[in-house]
Amino acid sequence: MMTLPELPVGIWGRVVQINAPPAMARRLMELGLIPGTRVCRTAESPAGDPSAYLIRGAVVALRRQDAGGILLYPEEGGEGR
Repeated sequence: MMTLPELPVGIWGRVVQINAPPAMARRLMELGLIPGTRVCRTAESPAGDPSAYLIRGAVVALRRQDAGGILLYPEEGGEGR
């Protein structure tokens, strides 16, 4: 298991759990990040923060601090799917 910011660019993962303060957890869930959701880290800013993630067909930028409480499993053969 890893956190969302640890997911390599171009690799898919599946959300297992969200550990965040209530307001942030609610916002992340509104973006579609709920357990079972597939997510791909598509890009990283030159400074490394924020990163862009493909979530349910939309690309969303999240700061490392906000994404750090999202736990996921990388998917086997998850590259390029």
